[in-house]
Amino acid sequence: MPPRLRHRIDLLDITAVPPPAPHDTPRVDREVLLELSRALHAREELRFDYPPTPDAPRRVHPHHLVTRNHRWYLVAWDLTREDWRTFRVDRIRPRTPNGPRFTPRALPGGDVSTFLTGRFRGNDGTTTDWPCRGEVVLHLPAADVAPHARDGIVEELGPDRCRLTLGSWSWPGLAATLGHFDTEIEVIGPPELTAALADLAARYARAGRTR
Repeated sequence: MPPRLRHRIDLLDITAVPPPAPHDTPRVDREVLLELSRALHAREELRFDYPPTPDAPRRVHPHHLVTRNHRWYLVAWDLTREDWRTFRVDRIRPRTPNGPRFTPRALPGGDVSTFLTGRFRGNDGTTTDWPCRGEVVLHLPAADVAPHARDGIVEELGPDRCRLTLGSWSWPGLAATLGHFDTEIEVIGPPELTAALADLAARYARAGRTR
């Protein structure tokens, strides 16, 4: 590297500050992680208890071991329920021995990222779309809305108005999120969002009269 550029880079003084971990982040037993990983690589059926669920031991075909937002999850095909499930690893209590080997199924969505994102957004994991998506006009500048719009789309309509397209796992959830902007809301659609806003307003009004 030329001395001139090296000198400029040496002047950089950067400190990386990682985002704080949630206070309720559970500890995961390293031996459990190793046992799950061994079963994944061997393609062996897993049996485990999953408190506080009172069901009989779960029997699954493990597919992926993933981490998301400081938590570990096991993505697996549940043999009893005949459906895909996502289990928190900190709750898994493995039973031994493991079951027979199996041939892995194709994961909905084509990859674990699409599947997990879709499941946490309330759909079947075949897409990353939110089940509920609405469009509104907010009486705020686009620059004030954009930092808090998550993965929504913000379009400027003027100095003090913008159009926001936003998704959520439910219509009441979307209505509550829009209330966070603390401004006038004009609903473009769909009708389900209008109904959810009216229901939420009535609920808050009843709560406001409670003594």
